[in-house]
Amino acid sequence: MPFLNWLSSVTQAVPGNAATQSLRVRILQDPYYRLQSYEEVAIAASLGFRLDVNRAGVDDWLRLPGFSIHQARTLTELTQAGIHLHSLEDIAAAINLPVQRLQPLEPVLLFCYYDPDSLHQIQRMNPNTATVEMLVRIPGIDLYLARAIVQNRKMGPYRNLIHLQRRLSLSAPLVEKLLHYLTFQ
Repeated sequence: MPFLNWLSSVTQAVPGNAATQSLRVRILQDPYYRLQSYEEVAIAASLGFRLDVNRAGVDDWLRLPGFSIHQARTLTELTQAGIHLHSLEDIAAAINLPVQRLQPLEPVLLFCYYDPDSLHQIQRMNPNTATVEMLVRIPGIDLYLARAIVQNRKMGPYRNLIHLQRRLSLSAPLVEKLLHYLTFQ
């Protein structure tokens, strides 16, 4: 009941016409709702929606109006490669757009810094490109498994974690350990 009380207070507390109220409810109820305009961006910002630009995936970027799949992939690949986006200007430079075009999105963009050397920061690796030495740093991967991963990828790249599990006959508990350490981008 607390969520329903909060939802009704949010929709009643902010004045607006019926269409605006309907949009607010849609944004609150659908975590994958794609914002259609800068007006919707402003409404989402007022509801507390934020996009952490250094953790956002392709689907997150595509929730914003005006983003193409190519731009979303570019930004995601940059951040996954360890490049930190510090400002609106960084995003504009990365996708070759004028900063003015991105300014209406600023209320929902969150620029957080993540220290790659922090003990609390998980360094995700791509098993299709990682060396044996890199793979053994992942909890749950010993030298034998790291060598098997590298050797088996000669048959083609791993598409995802399930594909890796099936090809190497990995146990479910081991796959659970690897879930946060592997990326297949």
